[in-house]
Amino acid sequence: MFAYILRRLWQMVPTMLGVILLVFILFNWVGGDPAYILAGKMSNPEQIANIRTQLGIDQPYYVQLWIFIKQIVTFDFGSSWSTGEKVSSIIGSRLGPSLTVLIPLTILETFIAIALALGVAYVRGSLTDRMVMVACTVGMSVSILVYIIVFQYFFAYKLGLFPVQGWGDSLSENLLHYSILPIIILLAVGIAPTLRLFRTFILDEINQDYVRTARAKGMKEGRIMWVHVLRNASIPIITYVMSNLPALLIGAFLVERFFSIPGIGREVILAVERSDFPVIKAITVYVAAATMVFNLLTDLMYQAVDPRVQLK
Repeated sequence: MFAYILRRLWQMVPTMLGVILLVFILFNWVGGDPAYILAGKMSNPEQIANIRTQLGIDQPYYVQLWIFIKQIVTFDFGSSWSTGEKVSSIIGSRLGPSLTVLIPLTILETFIAIALALGVAYVRGSLTDRMVMVACTVGMSVSILVYIIVFQYFFAYKLGLFPVQGWGDSLSENLLHYSILPIIILLAVGIAPTLRLFRTFILDEINQDYVRTARAKGMKEGRIMWVHVLRNASIPIITYVMSNLPALLIGAFLVERFFSIPGIGREVILAVERSDFPVIKAITVYVAAATMVFNLLTDLMYQAVDPRVQLK
């Protein structure tokens, strides 16, 4: 196990270097000269030259690449071009609000989707199964913007159950007051595709020989579904959930923007609007690193769920 983890960590190094090189090329050759962006329309060549010197972009490309690598290793991407705040401080302060919404969302969505998927798989082919699949298709066809507008109008404006916008300083206040409606909206958006996918995973296992053998031995259907089928279907479920975790940080930007949640997704939108390259580069690199780490954790969870899986 330890040797496998070391090999995987070593394999991450060239992958991470490729990501760093790609990000560097995109922001330095394709993204244009940031000095012109910071100087504004009313600028002169001297101002642009001074800005280029301050940013270090007047150096050769290999020097700039080395500076970028040192920034990643030291977790110091400098300061935001628009606010002057340290990028590390921005990410550290924005990560908490995002996780306050996304961790409960992931837990609720996973367990609800598994329970519903087992239920519709149990009555597969029935009218209930067809109606649930039709409802999922309809739910997937509706834009998240529609969910946000409708839920805000009815639950926040009309019924007054939740605040439309805002964020506090207390974790309990944010979790039990401000984040409930965003979680409900994201759950309504994500439960339909997740349920359809989990149902497919479970139906693939229901048709296996071991299920027929268990039924022939007289085992109860509930035990077959919740113990044997779910355990064997858990590997693709784990793959789906873990692969989505890094993307969730960026994927919630619409909800964070509409509800004024000071999270990572909202910060990405603001950074793009301001052409704040240090913030964008830092978040891009960190999401790439998180993706590789979660892939490693996924492989380790495979063996924990199914001892037959060999990590080599």
